[in-house]
Amino acid sequence: MDFFERQRRVRAASRRLVWLFLLAVLAIIAVVDAAVYYGLSLGGQRPGTVVVLLGMVSVATGLVIGVTSCVRTWMLRRAGGGKIARNLGGVYVPEDTTDPKLRRLRNVVEEIAIASGTPVPELYVLRYERGINAFAAGWSASDAAVAVTQGALDRLNRDELQGVVAHEFSHVVNGDMRLNTRLIGIVFGILALAVVGRVLMYGGRGDRKGNNPIALVALAVLMAGYVGVFFGRLIKAAVARQREYLADASAVQFTRQTAGIAGALKKIGGLEEGSKLRHGKAEDVSHMLFGDGSRGVSWFATHPPLAERIKVLEPSFDPAELEELRTRWARRVPSGMDEDRVLGIRPEAVVSAVGDPGVEAYRRAEEILAEIPEPLLERARRVDTVVPLLFGLLVSSDGQRAVIADRHGAPLASAAGGEADAVARLDPALRLPLAQVAFSALRRVERAELERVLGTVSALIHADGTVDVFEYCLSTLLHTELHELLYHRPPWGARPQRLGSARHKVAALLAALAGVGGRDRAAAEAAYRAGLERAHPGHWIPYRPPVPDIGVLDSVWAVLDGLDVRDKAVLVQSVVLVIAHDGAVTVREAELLRTVCAVLHCPLPPMAAVSV
Repeated sequence: MDFFERQRRVRAASRRLVWLFLLAVLAIIAVVDAAVYYGLSLGGQRPGTVVVLLGMVSVATGLVIGVTSCVRTWMLRRAGGGKIARNLGGVYVPEDTTDPKLRRLRNVVEEIAIASGTPVPELYVLRYERGINAFAAGWSASDAAVAVTQGALDRLNRDELQGVVAHEFSHVVNGDMRLNTRLIGIVFGILALAVVGRVLMYGGRGDRKGNNPIALVALAVLMAGYVGVFFGRLIKAAVARQREYLADASAVQFTRQTAGIAGALKKIGGLEEGSKLRHGKAEDVSHMLFGDGSRGVSWFATHPPLAERIKVLEPSFDPAELEELRTRWARRVPSGMDEDRVLGIRPEAVVSAVGDPGVEAYRRAEEILAEIPEPLLERARRVDTVVPLLFGLLVSSDGQRAVIADRHGAPLASAAGGEADAVARLDPALRLPLAQVAFSALRRVERAELERVLGTVSALIHADGTVDVFEYCLSTLLHTELHELLYHRPPWGARPQRLGSARHKVAALLAALAGVGGRDRAAAEAAYRAGLERAHPGHWIPYRPPVPDIGVLDSVWAVLDGLDVRDKAVLVQSVVLVIAHDGAVTVREAELLRTVCAVLHCPLPPMAAVSV
């Protein structure tokens, strides 16, 4: 649907709004007239008198509604969208903010404004709202404001936040904001009778016998006001509901992906706060919100059912997934900023990337090679310098230099020492990629020398009595690669296995990974539980803190490498859930992830997002 068709639909909705308003006014007038007729016992009066009196009541009722609606709409139009945001407790987001969450929000808004060809709107945050929600308000793009709840800032990652903001921008671009502002004014006028009735009810005084004509009129007006509440909510639901589908579709056009907005909707459905707003004036803007601001009667819902909105975006979506998300997030509430840091290593993203590098993987590979100093790359690609370079990646003490001198001679030990000094200045995240480049030259080293290299690598990592994560990863990758080169089979002689029979080996792997990220006992156990639940749902194996030596993982590879491809996919997801459980993936964890996948013969492209 193009812009002009959307504009035509908005105008049609505006005309429908006018007719619905007139019908609501007529219904309210009828209720007031009936209440006055029976409340004042007009049945015995002359028909002419009755007609005149009811006519005056009808005109007065219509004027109250009409004038109130017009004045309210005029005030909103004059004040701009920022007034509505401030009325709900919105705090302006400065253009030069340095707060990471607010900076991210402003960047997203500015990007979409440029992409959509509209002025950057005023930007507000509803600080005390924990639900995930947002709205756009204003009469035109020039006085528009976008407000986002604190819950959206806290819980949504950048893609999801971008989807929500793009949804609100579609209301700006398509002209929905003006319709929404008119709707606020119209509903305010309809509800005005309830306020008038309340004032009359408490302000009138009866005689000694309790007779109070004013109170009767007040009661009638109050009843009519609540009829107005009913019709006002129906009007908002009738006008707003279908436009949310259009705004979702427009957001996909803006962002060129469905995962963001679908992910935001899933978080609304999976988190206890949902999209609810707690502010007393939230009902005024319920039809403008990204998500339903209350959990009222479905007749009055201003938004389509959540599961239906998600299904339009993701046809394969199963509503039962929301219950699974509720269970998961009840244990650990998601953090949008943390998800941003690991956006490239979600379990499903890792599994889909195995053996299938996309454009992002190739771009990341280019960046990695560009970041490694050219002299190091040259030595990694030459047969005569590759061995000292690999030893240099592992050397950090005089004792290790002595091991090399004893096994390969002083010249090679000296060369390895020089390489160790050069590698020490290298970004830790580039060490394994450098070794990966070196594997090609290693293949051209003579067989006997290769076998000696493997023995030296093992001696080097054990020379100081401990094996750190990088040493283990590099030695394991070398051992696996070179053993298969020399003997054409894995070093552990893997046999076919099923995931169920490998339960204890899986638990040992996940426990070791949980202890790598610097977590305390409770955090490590929580990460372990998350991974184990994915690999073996319903089967509990107690968490046992791993021994300090990560080399204990050697005992699991023979079993885990024997899993079939479907079980390996589940295992990789479990591993990712463990290492990313705290919302940040360290270089050590990223190295372990690459090593696990390589040992399982599931080649994994470089991940773009790593937090140190």
